[in-house]
Amino acid sequence: MPTNLRYYWQQLQESLWFVPGLLVLGAFGLAYGVVEFDARTSFDGDKRFPLLFGAGAEGSRGMLTAIAGSMLTVAALVFSLTLSTISQVSSQYSPRVLRNFMRDRGNQVVMGYFVGVFAYCLIVLGTIRGNDEQRFVPSTAVLLGLVLALGGVVALIYFIHHIAESLQTGTILHRISNETLNAMNELFPAELGDPAAPEQAADALAFAALHSWQTVCSTQAGYVQRLNATGIMRWAKQHHALLRAEQPIGAFVGEEALLFSVRPDTPGADAIPAAALKELPDQMVVARHRSIEQDVAFGIQQLVDITLRALSSGVNDTTTAIMAIDHLALASQRLASRPFPPRLRSDGQQPRVLAQAMDFAGYMRLAFDLVRINAEGNHAVLRRLLRALALAAQATGTAERKKVLAEQAELLLACANSTLSTDYEKQAVQALHAELKASWQV
Repeated sequence: MPTNLRYYWQQLQESLWFVPGLLVLGAFGLAYGVVEFDARTSFDGDKRFPLLFGAGAEGSRGMLTAIAGSMLTVAALVFSLTLSTISQVSSQYSPRVLRNFMRDRGNQVVMGYFVGVFAYCLIVLGTIRGNDEQRFVPSTAVLLGLVLALGGVVALIYFIHHIAESLQTGTILHRISNETLNAMNELFPAELGDPAAPEQAADALAFAALHSWQTVCSTQAGYVQRLNATGIMRWAKQHHALLRAEQPIGAFVGEEALLFSVRPDTPGADAIPAAALKELPDQMVVARHRSIEQDVAFGIQQLVDITLRALSSGVNDTTTAIMAIDHLALASQRLASRPFPPRLRSDGQQPRVLAQAMDFAGYMRLAFDLVRINAEGNHAVLRRLLRALALAAQATGTAERKKVLAEQAELLLACANSTLSTDYEKQAVQALHAELKASWQV
């Protein structure tokens, strides 16, 4: 899917109106189909099953009017509860968690169900004729409206349960953690062509250092959401170019900021045409907010934000902070156990793209630095951070990554020694550090 189309499709999925709009259109089609069934078939329900279908014109109008009014009222209630939930989550956890609630499929479907039943009843109401000359009561459509109204009771009960469940700290953290772990299944730039061979990489980097580059700048400000891996590799191969992405996923870029540097892949070749360079900005999505699809750091940042909010003086919720740190530990363990894709990518024959991507040390600094600073004086949180580092250390076998984790552990120990107020608390952290130190020995 082209990058811009994929971005717009993602925006539609995250909107509160798209799924309800589809359900309203489906209600239009359902109402038309059932009314046509009543008009064009010989099925005479009010005579065969008078208790089910024999409501009459006035009774049918009254029942459908009551259903339509109640469904619109409940839809307004659902919308109000959703906005209230969004406001509460924003103030209690983090504004960056809002998009998870905006794109929650359960909320969208329930809201669309009630609005769809309202639209269905209005359409069926317009087809009822009560005079003797043109008497027409779509009995099947009226009965279906009653069934949909009863289904609304089930939908309302589900919605109340769903909202209550989604507000729980464990549910919010689990959802963010799952999205982050899913994004780790293919760390950027794993999807961008193939890794360059070592000898090719050395030659390409030496070539890049000795020659000048043509620059491609952004036309708008915002956050880098994603790179079209297929499109960038195809462009570089088509124009026989070596391309360097200057902005990592998740970075904020201003207007006229440098996005790409480009040069021909062989010395002495003609410069890349300006018309071809104008195609490159379309291969990078720059939007108002970050997205987790290619941006693992954004998922980690959300967990860090929740931890910091819980540790703030206004909230002071150590239990929530510890729960968030547990999920940070899980993310760190997954990162520590998997190989990171090389930044230099090839089309299978020669290097084409040099991507920007965060390394393991960068992820660990993002996950632990701010939390450690804000956990000063809280020995329970400091101990939990040490356990998180130990979990990551046990998952990796490389000395380089263990050194990174050991550095974080020493910073935690220094923080504990300088900020904890009692010898008991300091000794508890020191004992845990000594116990777990073997896990990150290098």
